[in-house]
Amino acid sequence: MRDAVRRARAALAALLAGAGLIAGLAGCTADGDALFGGKPRSPKDHIRIVPGNGATGIRADGRIEVKVPDGRLERVQVVRVEDADQHEVTGRIADDGLSWRPDAGPLRLAAKYTVHAVALDGHGRRSARHTSFTTVVPEHRFIGYFKPENRSTVGTGMIVSFSFNRAVVNRAAVERAIKVTSQPPVEVSGHWFGSQRLDFRPRDYWKPGTRVSVDLRLRDVEAAPGVFGIQHKAVGFTVGRSQVSTVDAEAHTMVVRRDGEKPVSVPVSAGAPKSTTYNGKMVVTELYDVTRMDGRTVGFGGEYDIPDVPHAMRLTASGTFLHGNYWAPSKTFGSVNTSHGCIGLRDVKGGSPDTPGGWFFDRTLIGDVVEVVNSRDRKVAPDNGLGGWNMDWNRWKAGSAMK
Repeated sequence: MRDAVRRARAALAALLAGAGLIAGLAGCTADGDALFGGKPRSPKDHIRIVPGNGATGIRADGRIEVKVPDGRLERVQVVRVEDADQHEVTGRIADDGLSWRPDAGPLRLAAKYTVHAVALDGHGRRSARHTSFTTVVPEHRFIGYFKPENRSTVGTGMIVSFSFNRAVVNRAAVERAIKVTSQPPVEVSGHWFGSQRLDFRPRDYWKPGTRVSVDLRLRDVEAAPGVFGIQHKAVGFTVGRSQVSTVDAEAHTMVVRRDGEKPVSVPVSAGAPKSTTYNGKMVVTELYDVTRMDGRTVGFGGEYDIPDVPHAMRLTASGTFLHGNYWAPSKTFGSVNTSHGCIGLRDVKGGSPDTPGGWFFDRTLIGDVVEVVNSRDRKVAPDNGLGGWNMDWNRWKAGSAMK
């Protein structure tokens, strides 16, 4: 179950975009057909998922369906996030391989569902798709979707993030009803990004081994006139080892520093001159062993559509990933920046633990920090993913409603 949830992190994406939902098809990839001898193309929307990505207010009698018109489904993982806990939704692929349905039961109210599907089309080409939707919340009630996963082990850069399904007017009352504490104790402060997102972090990265507790006392708290909370729960997570990686876009390298180990330098390829990579501190929020990357989802139109990008690690809500790249020549990494803004590591088709992409993916936790320096782009916005570490402590605390 832990591995399944780890590979299905799309359940958390809504927390990174305020009240919205991140597109189910991922962000960016390499640029230039001439350089790469032609990019792999994807069958258009081969995997079809109902309810649609980003759907809200789905009724309890709604049904999850995953279908392909030909070929076969290889894997389907569905996760339900309910009251800060994650649960795997079991189901089965039909004998003909063309569809998947859950085993039984109606959808749960006030829950968030994510679907991660991998399939082969009729020509044997592999593709992946990730979608998410939320079910109806009773009228005049609000809930907060919580990140990270309850009882998880995370990196030292993890920021506690709440995304509320309704706009919060009484911010102080809601913030007061959420207590984030740690052992050993450190000062933790909240920061509001708009009316539907509230993040918490300490002054500096968490120390390895820290246990963080989140006490939700939102039940009957009035977030807006006539809108009351329904959650009353204690959750928490543990901070694992420290791993902070620094990508130098000018030098085409990534230096990985993990606890007291000797730093390791890995060759990379970052954003090309016309689509540079953000500078600044970013936090890994999702891990996918394989994902589809479609330029249509991030403003690049039909420039690329790669169905089987290996070892993908999301860094921003807007579509920045650190991922394996099997289509670029090996000489690309460490020498030239070629992507639409992502950071590429050498990999092979299908992914391998023996490549730089697989090696880094297997060593990475949700909550690990990746900092980009010497790029010609601006610094990543604090609300783009878990970018709050790009604010100094005084500015962060100024965003709290607890004056």
